[in-house]
Amino acid sequence: MNQIICLIDDDPIYQTITKKIIHKSETASKILSFPNGAEAIDGLTRLAHHPEEFPDIIMLDIEMPVMDGWNFMEQFHKVKNLFPKEISIYIVSSSIACSDKEKSKSFNGILGYFTKPVTLQNVLEIAKS
Repeated sequence: MNQIICLIDDDPIYQTITKKIIHKSETASKILSFPNGAEAIDGLTRLAHHPEEFPDIIMLDIEMPVMDGWNFMEQFHKVKNLFPKEISIYIVSSSIACSDKEKSKSFNGILGYFTKPVTLQNVLEIAKS
């Protein structure tokens, strides 16, 4: 597959491990990463004029400094009309709280919820979207 996957997570160790899993899955041609929602919104907005660089999938953490995953989703919906294509968004969080899983269902655009650590099977499932 020739998809671009974007990781939005403040944990550099998690990002490194997840990037290795994505590479092993052979589902992505490129991986973008941002340490929080604010930098991700800025980065995605900059990429809006470069459709060939724009991600197909976002793997989004909930708990992050500066801008968490829920605030990212609110901002994302305000600017998504600028983007050159639809993005499939998946929550990947260490939270096992039912309230977070239910809240994720209330956001238009979130297609699934995975609990960390993400597995090769999770990545393959996400990439099929």
